Amino acid sequence: MNNFSYVRAADIDGALRLAAQPGAAFIAGGTNLVDLIKGGIAQPRVLVDITRIAALGQIQESAHGAVRIGALAPNSDLAQHPLIVSRYPLLSQALLSGASAQLRNMATVGGNLLQRTRCYYFYDAGFEHCNKRRPGSGCGAREGYNRIHAVLGGSDQCIAVNPSDMCVALAALDAVVEVRSVRGTHRIPITEFHRLPGDTPQRDTNLGVGELITAVELPPSRYAPHSHYLKLRDRASYAFALVSVAVGLEMDGEHVAAAGLALGGVAPKPWRLVEFETALRGRRLAEVDLAALATAALADAEPLHYNRFKPELARRALVRAVRVAAGLEES
Repeated sequence: MNNFSYVRAADIDGALRLAAQPGAAFIAGGTNLVDLIKGGIAQPRVLVDITRIAALGQIQESAHGAVRIGALAPNSDLAQHPLIVSRYPLLSQALLSGASAQLRNMATVGGNLLQRTRCYYFYDAGFEHCNKRRPGSGCGAREGYNRIHAVLGGSDQCIAVNPSDMCVALAALDAVVEVRSVRGTHRIPITEFHRLPGDTPQRDTNLGVGELITAVELPPSRYAPHSHYLKLRDRASYAFALVSVAVGLEMDGEHVAAAGLALGGVAPKPWRLVEFETALRGRRLAEVDLAALATAALADAEPLHYNRFKPELARRALVRAVRVAAGLEES
């Protein structure tokens, strides 16, 4: 572990000034960053503690019915918050399916957005071939043990998956990430926040250097009565998803008025299923061939030796999650 200095910010402007130092990184719960530092994967020169900035921990309803979630809101508090439980149960379900209660108490919304992959080759600092950790060194997972890796959206450079449950739900809910820098505030749709690896796998997100996530905004709720988060994993507790599905439906009787669907565990970012959503809209759900839509959604999957099961697992999970959200099947 490298040596670093530690400073505590009193407010957002102060945090941004401190983060202008070379090698600076923000820290809050530290549930991912501390592991990366211990393993020598992250090597910050300055840690800027933002945990005392009260404005970043608030969860509030806006005048137009949206909900603004401060970046420091703990995952446990968010999952149990009355506004989230009543209006966005999909997000609550996703949060409660992730990690242990102890980790959820520490983990924050902003930190969850910035989780690094759980790729074996990325986390083993003694392993040479990881383009995400050492650009240009190669991707060990492509010819190695790739059971947990991506079948959609990967590249020759990287096939690591995004590990977050929360972000899959946020993708289905059309969330927007609020970001602050010394230049001002801007907003990034959640579907544009995370990046596909392409030729720059070392960049997980479109967050710029020195930028601070201040909040996540959820649009007015449409899916509360008909939503479901399905997570399939090797063991029932504290495991990352092999495949997960977030489904939100707005129903008009037996017809789908609107839908939000996203997959997790299959791609380097939460995988929004726009064509699937479009195909559902305006149709009587009982008459839709969900299996055919799920097959089309996975048509571009490129499984490797050890994760050949993932496309079929994802297809079956999609069908089940939509049916549960619609009330056609028990969870």
